[in-house]
Amino acid sequence: MPSALFIVSEEGYWAEECIEPLTTLTDAGFDITVATPTGEPPVVDERSLDPDDIGEETVEEYREIHETDDRLTDPEPLATVDARDYDATVFPGGHGTVWDVNQDRHARQALVSAVAGDEGKALVVCHAVGILAFTREADGSFLVEDRDVTGFPNEWEEGIVDDNDVFEGRKLPYWVEDEVKLAGGNWDAELDQETSVTVDGDLVTARGPGSSHDAAQTLLDELDQ
Repeated sequence: MPSALFIVSEEGYWAEECIEPLTTLTDAGFDITVATPTGEPPVVDERSLDPDDIGEETVEEYREIHETDDRLTDPEPLATVDARDYDATVFPGGHGTVWDVNQDRHARQALVSAVAGDEGKALVVCHAVGILAFTREADGSFLVEDRDVTGFPNEWEEGIVDDNDVFEGRKLPYWVEDEVKLAGGNWDAELDQETSVTVDGDLVTARGPGSSHDAAQTLLDELDQ
């Protein structure tokens, strides 16, 4: 049975970006493990459960999965799992990743392990793409250097944070697009396209929530599932 590791934020994950890949891979027969930085259940960003944006029915579905799926309600501590034991490692997005997952050394090691060799794959979505700006190979080079990637763009961030880069009372420490470019990534969020999913070797990146389903399907295609 194929397997996948989901590394999910305790500070606030975006529902669609986690649950769409989770259910898509589950339906494809994957055995899935969810891990969080400390092993506490992940927190869902309530903004991602707005019925005006995604509809009442989808909100009910996402909330039920968030509250009742054993994989989400009883995750593993990130330090206790090894990405090399899985066929794929998935990093759902959400602003919360800026403060925990993207800064976590075990998460960065999981990303390096996931794209090493010929077998593993990694899917990184939206704000979680920021982890690429802090992840280095063994020789010290940035993992994202010279790789083609997409992710949460500055143009969208401008409409969310205030003039002091404060988001819901917290200072946003960095913008994903800026940092990934500085680390050498070839950035294109394809803002003229409805969805944006980019494949570069064993790394799959996705722009935001609207690209989540396409991203999950692309990951399956890359894994020949």
